[in-house]
Amino acid sequence: MTPSELLLEGVELMLFGIGSVFVFLVLLIVCIRLMSFVIGRFDSTPAAQAISIRPASVAADIDADLLAAIQAAVHQHRARRG
Repeated sequence: MTPSELLLEGVELMLFGIGSVFVFLVLLIVCIRLMSFVIGRFDSTPAAQAISIRPASVAADIDADLLAAIQAAVHQHRARRG
């Protein structure tokens, strides 16, 4: 084989490899979008209701002893850091 034939065969192999990776990634994206569509179609709970946010009134329910312990721990941590 001549060097030019080897070079052409190498380029052909490179293009085949790049093409197969590109096709695989396109199929992967299509499958992910299809799964997302199927899951979204059959999911009964809306996304906004799935996220539960704790109300601000929870902070008022913390007793004074727990709040004092948290403040002491934060103060001690800051004092050690300098």
